[in-house]
Amino acid sequence: MNKALSYIGLAMRAGKLVSGDEIVLKAIRSSEAKLVIVAGNASENTRKKFRDKCKSYNVPLVIGFDRDSLGSAMGKPERIVLAVTDPGFVSMISKQALTMSEVEYIE
Repeated sequence: MNKALSYIGLAMRAGKLVSGDEIVLKAIRSSEAKLVIVAGNASENTRKKFRDKCKSYNVPLVIGFDRDSLGSAMGKPERIVLAVTDPGFVSMISKQALTMSEVEYIE
């Protein structure tokens, strides 16, 4: 498993991760989300919704991985969108994500 996904799992166990459409949108609006990750195989509408929302709230966004690997990193069924709420985990995850081919979009 790649390192970014391992860090996602660690953030999950540390309680520094939220997932699910509405919960992540709420975290973005409340400035709780420090990084949003959307599965690369999410629908175009979902990717656009989070791209726009993250842009208007200045939250970094990563589009990449797939819903299965995001889910298994969290120890859950597939996940399409998640938000990291801890700056320490954000720097670890984004440093890894920058070097990966599975990540198609970082802003």
